[in-house]
Amino acid sequence: MTTTAETSIHERLAVLAERQIAVGEVRGVAATDPVNLPMIHHWTDAMGDANPVYTDEAFAAASVHGEIVAPPAMVQVWTMPGLKRDKGAPGPVDEVLATLDEAGFTGVVATNCEQTHHRYLRLGERLVPATRMTGLSGPKTTALGVGYFVTWLVTWYSEHEPVAEMMFRVLKFRPREKKAAPEERRPYPMKPAVNRDTAFFWEGVREGELRIQKCGDCGELRHPPGPICPSCRSVNRTYTVAGGLGEVYSFVVHHNPPVPGIKTPFVVAVVELPEGVRIVGNVMECPPEKVGIGMPVRVTYQEMDDELILPMWVPRES
Repeated sequence: MTTTAETSIHERLAVLAERQIAVGEVRGVAATDPVNLPMIHHWTDAMGDANPVYTDEAFAAASVHGEIVAPPAMVQVWTMPGLKRDKGAPGPVDEVLATLDEAGFTGVVATNCEQTHHRYLRLGERLVPATRMTGLSGPKTTALGVGYFVTWLVTWYSEHEPVAEMMFRVLKFRPREKKAAPEERRPYPMKPAVNRDTAFFWEGVREGELRIQKCGDCGELRHPPGPICPSCRSVNRTYTVAGGLGEVYSFVVHHNPPVPGIKTPFVVAVVELPEGVRIVGNVMECPPEKVGIGMPVRVTYQEMDDELILPMWVPRES
């Protein structure tokens, strides 16, 4: 049964959404830097994208583009604001999201993201994002709880030319109340996927081993695990046990949204192992502001509940 208060909230949201949709497209703050080669190098290296048209000037000059172009998938990188950067005036979606928070719909999960790219970006172009709210749907009953789906469209412009678009949709939901059993450890809610390709890794974690998948034919190491060797295409696979030492290759400090079972802020790092692969994990026992690129770390194993153990990383002396 719908209460009077819930009806009032729904009517308020419907009016607000209709008004914000009518606002149309609102331009945001221009990118701090133009499209540039150092950032492309950093992105392609982190993502493992070896396409030379993004980084090799000689190859790019001989390609159909005639010059270096930026990977389309990194379009959002150029204008994504940080925690301290001026984000400009509130966009057409901000008030809707804030109103949902005030009404108790504080949970958020992304449900859809579709990008359209009209052309490649060239070095020196400075992008400007523009946001347009396109829809509000709800209330809907989902597995997470009752909530509203909010949809908006971001268009990136180079001067006056639209070069890319992204449709983004989130579910803002009211978290269900859960009471923990006083004498039992609550199950960790973010269980990793375990299948035939990854089972050996998690079996190793339970035994205190950091196992890295190895091709049974050419011997190449790879992580994350997969069914086929990317070098020789062999399906024969085994593993080796890594020494458990590494260096922080890249990292982010996660502040929001809250993650069940982990106190924010916390560091999620890409750790480079001397064996030649990289692995993602949290950095523990170190304030986030002390974590840096190249910081020596060693693996440790954290019990998350009665069944799950996760490999994590702690600082070590270099």
